[in-house]
Amino acid sequence: MEPSRDSRATLVDLLDRILDKGLILNADLIISVAGVPLLGVNLKAALAGMETMLKYGVMQDWDQKTRAWESEHRNKPLPFLTEGEKIELKLYGSYYYHKGSYEAWKPGHFYLTDKRLVLYRSDFEEVIFQMAIKDIKMLTLKEEELLAKGQKKPILYLFDKEEQFHRINSTSVIPLKEAIEQKVKEHGSLLQANPAIPETKEEEQIAGLLMEKEKIIHQGKGKVWYLEPAAGIRQTTWIPGYLFLTDKRLFWWSGFDRKIVFESSIETISGFSSGMKNGKGILNRKDEKVLLVITRPGHPSMLVSSFSGNSEDINEWKKALGQLSVREQETETCPECGKEYPVKELLEKGCPNCGWVSPVYKNEKQKVAVE
Repeated sequence: MEPSRDSRATLVDLLDRILDKGLILNADLIISVAGVPLLGVNLKAALAGMETMLKYGVMQDWDQKTRAWESEHRNKPLPFLTEGEKIELKLYGSYYYHKGSYEAWKPGHFYLTDKRLVLYRSDFEEVIFQMAIKDIKMLTLKEEELLAKGQKKPILYLFDKEEQFHRINSTSVIPLKEAIEQKVKEHGSLLQANPAIPETKEEEQIAGLLMEKEKIIHQGKGKVWYLEPAAGIRQTTWIPGYLFLTDKRLFWWSGFDRKIVFESSIETISGFSSGMKNGKGILNRKDEKVLLVITRPGHPSMLVSSFSGNSEDINEWKKALGQLSVREQETETCPECGKEYPVKELLEKGCPNCGWVSPVYKNEKQKVAVE
């Protein structure tokens, strides 16, 4: 066969030729350097449309098995459906799943039925999320950044009967929201207006821990380090997390363990004091400040330090506590013997009566000089 050239042929003509007639490649290729053969390639390939392939008896077994599998699974009922339950809308999307230290957007297909909303992943035959229509009490959209910075898209916040929210992402989130609203209306339920959406990731993570009608008053600008008390063979350790002041309590929340490690009601907080660290602190800076929250006898006290390493965060916490009529103390009671001494003397030198020393100052790297 003599090769021919057609300068008027286009890519469309080439694809048409391959799909209709097919293309056979049979080539022997030898790669050599300085006349020395190094690599040999024997290439044999057939390119054609499936109709042409089947016409010449190529890939018939694969085609039959594929069509049989598709036919079987297309007619197979979805395992999560109950008797008489009808699918009214199907959309691809994902659900924000978080448990323990694990958090991720889990993908699948949303199925809106006449009874509930379900996110189902067919490859694992797994129901990732489901909620009965009657349990949907509020829903709203919020623009959020997902993967690419600067690019935002609407995320659907779905609130259940316990007023806990669930984040939903979909390729067509607005039609999904409208369909859910219509379905709730058909069930004779009324959606509540103006749901409170957390503004920060930390608020979102602790939303389920807030009491009924509890409101966050102050949370600072970033992470706060908490001095975890010694337990067993473990010594006192500074660990990072988030500090929250609400209208009912002060609590420190561990983002890694996803639990409240320390909390004290407003009524049990008797005062606070602050100090600067001598030498290098947690972040190897000299301007780290420490805040000591003092509670009444019989309740645990807490010492925290700003994650950012500057004094501004601690000063903001002092203002927030001051607004609750909690005073900054100049004297403090020794937790060991109950004698009262100046805070500076008690924390820097220990109790002159019984010799008690704060665990913060036992380690030279964690010494502070109280202002």
